[in-house]
Amino acid sequence: MKRQWFVRPHLSLALTALACLAGLGAAHAKAPTASPPNVVIFLADDLGFSDVGCYGGEIETPNLDRLAANGLRFTQFYNTARCWPSRAALLSGYYPQQVNRDPAARRPRWAALLPELLKPAGYCSYHSGKWHVDGPVLAARFERSYLVVDQDRFFSPKNHQLDDRPLPQPRPEDGYYATRAIASHAVSWLSDHEANHRGEPFFLYVGFTSPHFPIQALPEDIARYRDRYLAGWDVVRKERWERIRKLGIAGGELPSPEPDVFGRSNLSEDALRTRISPGEVRYAAPWETLSEEQKRFQATKMAIHAAMVDRMDREVGRVVKQLETAGVLDNTLILFLSDNGASQEQIIRGDGHDPSAPLGSAKSYLGIGPGWSTLANTPFRMHKIWNHEGGISTLLIAHWPAGIQAKGELRHTPGHLVDIVPTLLELAKTPAPESFHGENRPPLPGKSLVPALANDITIEREFLFFKHQGNRALRAGDWKIVSRGPDGDWELYDLAKDRAESHDLATKNPEKLKALVAIWDRQDKEYRAQGATGLPLESPNAPAKRPKTGTKP
Repeated sequence: MKRQWFVRPHLSLALTALACLAGLGAAHAKAPTASPPNVVIFLADDLGFSDVGCYGGEIETPNLDRLAANGLRFTQFYNTARCWPSRAALLSGYYPQQVNRDPAARRPRWAALLPELLKPAGYCSYHSGKWHVDGPVLAARFERSYLVVDQDRFFSPKNHQLDDRPLPQPRPEDGYYATRAIASHAVSWLSDHEANHRGEPFFLYVGFTSPHFPIQALPEDIARYRDRYLAGWDVVRKERWERIRKLGIAGGELPSPEPDVFGRSNLSEDALRTRISPGEVRYAAPWETLSEEQKRFQATKMAIHAAMVDRMDREVGRVVKQLETAGVLDNTLILFLSDNGASQEQIIRGDGHDPSAPLGSAKSYLGIGPGWSTLANTPFRMHKIWNHEGGISTLLIAHWPAGIQAKGELRHTPGHLVDIVPTLLELAKTPAPESFHGENRPPLPGKSLVPALANDITIEREFLFFKHQGNRALRAGDWKIVSRGPDGDWELYDLAKDRAESHDLATKNPEKLKALVAIWDRQDKEYRAQGATGLPLESPNAPAKRPKTGTKP
């Protein structure tokens, strides 16, 4: 029976089907035997761990749910807690510190990106959406590119490019919306590939800018969620938690919200209320303490966020439909994940915020704030930028009918963005080069996920490393150390029993803490030495450095 994509089934039915499928035994799964697959990677921007339906969310995401029901969901996959480091890890296969991915730095010459690595295997590569890596897109051996540099204007970017050449700014009457435009170019690249390179493998990288702030969405999408969140973040978070537990994605305890945590770059409470709205709230305060004006304003913000995720799901469905139309869906590995956890950032950039403009429109500039970010990252603590689980945990959906026999199953092995390159190189049957541009390359730090595509096994590794804006973490087996900032105390957690990081064991197990800190210190020194071979970035488009983050004094 032919598959039908881009549909909107009722969410509860989709979740019920996923729960049943997840219970099927993995013992019958087979290792992938298909020819080297085409690859499509969808990377969302600031998407929370449980924002989509198949990970417990209430937002309607039937296209992603369908991919999950016919593929796999990883429950312990990690990013780097921020946009540009995650893209460096995903595309290079190295930790960002190894390739000098500070926003104002250029990676070393030996740090090849995925299109360059897949080229010897005959792959054609295409890009649409966000880039945030040093250098022009086509210089990394992409054949075609649609690049959205300006993330402050979902309806009219001032800086967007076709094949690295500037495009005019869209006019209001053009009906432009970034998420649709990114998907439209992705569909176009697939159509061109079918016409001109039929039978050759391809790599398509779709970097959505959604649901990153400013939260701006199409009015018809917002309308579907207008009153959905009036119950408040506390109630909706508990509802998500119950679904997450039933789906088997996570267990343990649901930690309490942390109302004292905010980003130091955020606007002050007075500025939020005077420059944005009296309904704005700086902290993840208990919902019942908010005024009626605040509740309505906050509920509308989350409705806009949900609308952005809903629209992204629709556009994913459109791309998948094109794969089906071209007859290549069965042998295409589709991966969907996020660059970091949901963001609590509350800042104003771009054209500023007009308090009289409709919320979610081109003239508004809003962030969801820590209340809804806490919900989006359910069941984990903290947010984007921090190295606690809420900042670094991502959903990962893998769909490949010809290569993944399992349907709707979960994979509990820890994994990281640095694992994507070795996984794709193994599937493409091409080795990682020992040198590039005449310079020797360090061994790839990641592990191939191919064995986990067949069975729910643990892929053995010594550690997973994290560091961003002074926040630090390391996971070794089920043990994790983490700190807030370079001078923060190290915390220790047993993630097998406490994935949500509710019980700090640092004082109870000082020897384990000391051993893991020694590994982190060793790797930090090694990775900084490797990254030092990079150079300052000369591009005028390099993003400015951001202030460090912290907690309320």
